[in-house]
Amino acid sequence: MGNLLNQKIILGIIKPLNELYRFPKHPYHIVTPSPWPILVGVMAVPITLGTVMYFHSYHWGLFTLVVSFFILLILLFAWWRDVIREATFNGLHTLAVQRSHRLGFILFIFSEVMFFFGFFWAYFHLSIDPSIHIGSIWPPDGIIPLKPQGIPLLNTYILVLSGATITYTHYSLISGNIYTTSWGYILTLFLGGLFTAIQLSEYFSVPFSIADSVYGSTFFMITGLHGAHVIVGTLFILVGFYRTLAGHFTRTHHLGFEFAVWYWHFVDVVWLFVFSFIYFWGSR
Repeated sequence: MGNLLNQKIILGIIKPLNELYRFPKHPYHIVTPSPWPILVGVMAVPITLGTVMYFHSYHWGLFTLVVSFFILLILLFAWWRDVIREATFNGLHTLAVQRSHRLGFILFIFSEVMFFFGFFWAYFHLSIDPSIHIGSIWPPDGIIPLKPQGIPLLNTYILVLSGATITYTHYSLISGNIYTTSWGYILTLFLGGLFTAIQLSEYFSVPFSIADSVYGSTFFMITGLHGAHVIVGTLFILVGFYRTLAGHFTRTHHLGFEFAVWYWHFVDVVWLFVFSFIYFWGSR
C-alpha cells in the first residue's frame, strides 16, 4: 500500500515536469496560432478596391490604396518578424523544416516562371502572327522600337554582373568572411539600384507608351513586371544584409539569404529572355 502511494506521488511530480520540459518527438515545426495570415488576406480586399477606384478616378481611390498598402506592410513586417524569431532565436527551423521551405520556394519560383510565361506567350502570339487590326505587321505601323545596343545592353551587363556579385557574397558568407560578404552585399545592392534607375530613365525616353497598341501594352507589362521583381529582389537582399550584420546568419544556417540568391538569379534569367526577345528579336 505504501509503495503504491509512493509511486503515485512520484508520478504526480514527474508527469507535470515532463509536460513542462518535454522535447518534440519529430523534427517538424508545428506552427502556433497566428493572426497575421488571415489579416493579410483580409487586407487584399481594400487594396483591390482602392486600385479599382483609382483606375476609374473615383474619389478617395488613391487614399484607400495607399493606406491599405501601408497597413499591409505593417502586417507583413509583424508576420516576418515572428518567422525570423522562430528560425533564429527559437531554433525551430530544423533540417527537415528547411527542406520543406526550400521545396516551397522552388514551387514559388516555378509559379513566377509561369506568370512570365503567360505574358511572353501573348507577346509571341501577337508578334509572330500579327492581326489585321494592327496592319498585319510587327512592330505595328507608327511604333519605333528601341535599339538593343544602347540602354538594354548596358542593363544586361549590369544585371549579369550583379548575379556574379551575389554569388560571391554567398560564397563569402559560407567561408565566414564578414568583410568580403559585406562588400558583396554593397556591390549587388548598388548594381540592382543602378539597373532600376537606368530602366526608369529608359521609360521616360521611349517614343511610345503603354496605350500605343498591343506593342506598348506587352512591352511595358513584361519589362515593368520584371522591373518590379528587381525592386523586390533588391529589398530581399537588403534585408539579408541587415540580418547578416545582426548575426542572424551563420555559415551553415542562412536560408533567408539563400532564397534571396535564388530569387536574384531567377530575375537574371528572366531578363536574358526579355533582352533576347523583346529588345533584340522584337526590333528586327
